[in-house]
Amino acid sequence: MKNYLDVRNSYQEIELKQIAQEMRNGKICLFPTETVYGIGTNGLDKKAVEKIYKIKKRPRSNPINLLVSDMTMIKEITDNISSLEYKLMETFFPGPLTIILKKKNIIPNIVTANSDFVGIRMPGGEIAQNLVKLSGVPIATPSANISGKLSGTNLKDIIEDFDNELDYIIDGGKTVIGIESTIVKVINNIPHILRPGTITPKQIKSIAGNVILEENISQTLPSSKMEHYQLNVDSILVYDDDTNKMIDKILNLSNHYNHPIILCCKEHLNLYKDKHSISIASKENLEDYSKNLFSCLHKISSLCPDVILIEGVKKEGLGIAIMNRLENVCKNKYIF
Repeated sequence: MKNYLDVRNSYQEIELKQIAQEMRNGKICLFPTETVYGIGTNGLDKKAVEKIYKIKKRPRSNPINLLVSDMTMIKEITDNISSLEYKLMETFFPGPLTIILKKKNIIPNIVTANSDFVGIRMPGGEIAQNLVKLSGVPIATPSANISGKLSGTNLKDIIEDFDNELDYIIDGGKTVIGIESTIVKVINNIPHILRPGTITPKQIKSIAGNVILEENISQTLPSSKMEHYQLNVDSILVYDDDTNKMIDKILNLSNHYNHPIILCCKEHLNLYKDKHSISIASKENLEDYSKNLFSCLHKISSLCPDVILIEGVKKEGLGIAIMNRLENVCKNKYIF
């Protein structure tokens, strides 16, 4: 594979430095972050960012977040940072939090879809961290998927979508977290969660004293549009606080299809008897659940069932973010 770098076991900084400098010059690289794989380039280069929109088939109305290396870089590209915004960044950076800040004119309007605000994230993953640091510029980095399709947590699930449109590919194996970052915008000194992620409302509230989890996101805010993930098969999400009722609902639904596949927790695998079922993780380990979510959906989709029936989880803590992704996957076909 041309311009392919395998960093799953080890790598030399000089190898990353070469790619980082090429990204600074407008080249496009697919690389792992701690959340999902991303496609990145120089976020201050309008023509380079245009290439990302084209490769992803991403609507120009959907802005792109920037990865940064440190607070100095953040201050160079954003303005009017409040004390609460500083506090959130000091607490959760580097890590899976994107914060919406007022942008400076140095950021091209194409990055923000002509908004005055931009999403900023300081990644926690070593490869992403080093790419930004070595490039010396903020890296415009949406998730590595064709717009609307599932995000990728390992290279094999997404690489075929991009043919030869990428300049560099970095293989870091499976990502650690598995779902996209929490997106927050501070409005009237209260953090509003525009997209839930592994940094939970409870964690943010403990820092800010208050938090609002948005249900109806204004499309005028950067990176707040959550398009449905597109699977090539019908999908239905089922949840009930009563586990037996949830399983009964799924079994009853499965009888209406010729080739259903059930995505469930490990503890329930043997309860689906002769049904084709796949476990995602233990119901006691939502971190593994989020890590395995997209890879399991990619796998099941490739098996060409006529329906995927998915066990939901309780909407608390990390379960809020997991259910957000599942509701989108199922296009709100949600039985509860």
